[in-house]
Amino acid sequence: MNVRRHHISGAALAAVTALGLGTLTACSSDSAAAGGTDKFDVVASFYPMAFLAEQIGGDHVNVTSLTEPGQEPHDLEISAKQTAQLQESDAALYLKGLQPSVDEAIGQSEVRTKIDAATLTSLEEHGAEVGGHAEESADEHAHEDEHAEEEHAGEHAEEEHGHSHETEGGKDPHIWLDPVKYAEVAEGVGKAFEKADPDHAADYKKNTEALVGKLNDLDTTFKTGLRDRKTDVFITTHAAFGYLAERYGLTEEAISGLDPESEPSGARVKELEKMAKADGVTTVFYETLVSDKTAKTLAGDAGLETDVLDPLEGITDESRGDDYFQVMEANLKALRTALGAK
Repeated sequence: MNVRRHHISGAALAAVTALGLGTLTACSSDSAAAGGTDKFDVVASFYPMAFLAEQIGGDHVNVTSLTEPGQEPHDLEISAKQTAQLQESDAALYLKGLQPSVDEAIGQSEVRTKIDAATLTSLEEHGAEVGGHAEESADEHAHEDEHAEEEHAGEHAEEEHGHSHETEGGKDPHIWLDPVKYAEVAEGVGKAFEKADPDHAADYKKNTEALVGKLNDLDTTFKTGLRDRKTDVFITTHAAFGYLAERYGLTEEAISGLDPESEPSGARVKELEKMAKADGVTTVFYETLVSDKTAKTLAGDAGLETDVLDPLEGITDESRGDDYFQVMEANLKALRTALGAK
């Protein structure tokens, strides 16, 4: 397996939040009407950000997502209409490094409140797989070294395709798939809303506390649900679940360095097939927003099952749920089955 990422402790939330809110300025009393509605107008970059804004803002906000349902957020290009919409809004909520065109548009805009979710929690180095175990056998280390070169080759291939899942400095942006990190972001967003729209600060604070409570419950549900399992390893086509894997002591094996539409190399199939037998892997996971061709090719050659593990970059009719919590619970169910959890 590839070199695993070790946990990097984040600074105290208060300090991180203060850093994230450093550029915010309080809006005037009529700021809620600046975007053309009688509410606090928030433009969100993609679904996980829009969900936070809606849950925290409640009836006081009008939320618009720049990424349409079913659209792959990494490939988003901002339209002239969206740029104009951004200019008229009261706040922009985004995750810097995930969508370059969004970063540029928000950076050049005059929107009063700019909230970068990446500043509200700690981001870690991107890797094709992550492990949560402090101890590893010599065989595991040898297995990791064996694939180290392939990981680097995969990273170069992603760059050549112009489709990278890393923020600046090689950080993994998929923080929303870890309920604990997502809760930290929620707290920061709540404080930003309170400062930007003080007339409704009490409601934002109450809504934030309720959302954080639900995310903490989800964390507990994952811990309990994954406690007794036969294997720690799962295979994905997209290295999106590093934070989730690390949080719950799992190991993500991603088919990295391949275009989502392409088939895995014969060598990689053999490597993953060998690993699957050694670690008791039963399932290859694919996503809802990209082709399942790679996963099914690998699964067919290795004699494995396929299933969906949703990175929650958008909600569509194909999603196993109508919102973040429902899809995350579906992800847990899929993981429990694949990992042989009792």
